[in-house]
Amino acid sequence: MTALVWSAVGACALAVALVAAVVLAPRPVRVDITRLDPTARPAQRGWSGITDDAARLGDTVLRRLGRRQALLDVLERAGVHRTPAQVLGVVVGGAVAGNALGGVVGGPLGAVVLTAVVPLGVVLSLRVRTGRRRAAFADQLDDTLRLMSSSMRAGHSVLRALEAVSHEAAAPTAEEFARVLNEVRVGRDPVAALDEVAERMSSEDFSWVAQAVAIHREVGGNLAEVLDRVGVTIRDRAQLKRQARTLSAEGRVSGIVLLAMPIVLGGGLQLTAPAYLGRLTASGTGLVMLVVAGVLMVAGALWVRRVVTVRF
Repeated sequence: MTALVWSAVGACALAVALVAAVVLAPRPVRVDITRLDPTARPAQRGWSGITDDAARLGDTVLRRLGRRQALLDVLERAGVHRTPAQVLGVVVGGAVAGNALGGVVGGPLGAVVLTAVVPLGVVLSLRVRTGRRRAAFADQLDDTLRLMSSSMRAGHSVLRALEAVSHEAAAPTAEEFARVLNEVRVGRDPVAALDEVAERMSSEDFSWVAQAVAIHREVGGNLAEVLDRVGVTIRDRAQLKRQARTLSAEGRVSGIVLLAMPIVLGGGLQLTAPAYLGRLTASGTGLVMLVVAGVLMVAGALWVRRVVTVRF
């Protein structure tokens, strides 16, 4: 009963705060566009209006906190086609639902734990999507350079070569090159746009491509031949990286097995013989031993990761 009260109080407090912010926030006086243009669509009402108000509220909160642009950059790197306000709404809604569910199931401690599940899940999901997108971009870079050099040998300009990549390549390369073209069409420098792609994709190899394009614009030369040489260097680096991952595969698998073994064994013993582990968790000395073991496991995981990670 106490858990239910706590969860209800938390949900009600958050709901009251959101409603107060929506209702009491000062808004400029605006004339409905339907009064100025009879052909315009009428203003949305009902749930659509509430959704729009919530989106504006989330956008305002992010702007006042100074985190809107940072969150927008994270979403762009992850390839998520959602606005920062929409992502904030998902996080807040999930946190409220987790708070209520955790309060009912596990009391105040469960409410606190489940409240953090959705935000942590969103952060982890964005990091995974960003890593996969960058890996896919790196794998496609060799084919991208071949397509660019072939297009330039056929007599096309650099912009035409970029346009060919935006049409022929797969995602995310096509998406990034299409963005470069759109930025160039509105007046941005192509080299600056390519440098931003290299930074967004965290690709040192593509930064060489941007430097080659910059040098070609300043002093001229055979850019197709330069791109071919850069492509050869990238292929050699990729082959060396694959060899390093193959040689370090045994160490990575061993680290995973050694780290998972205590957790799996402990969970199995807790299910089959809870009294056996009860002696360890019932005493202060046992809890201290568990904490020390957890710290050592984390240190060992970081050590193994550092050993098997090869940097070029």
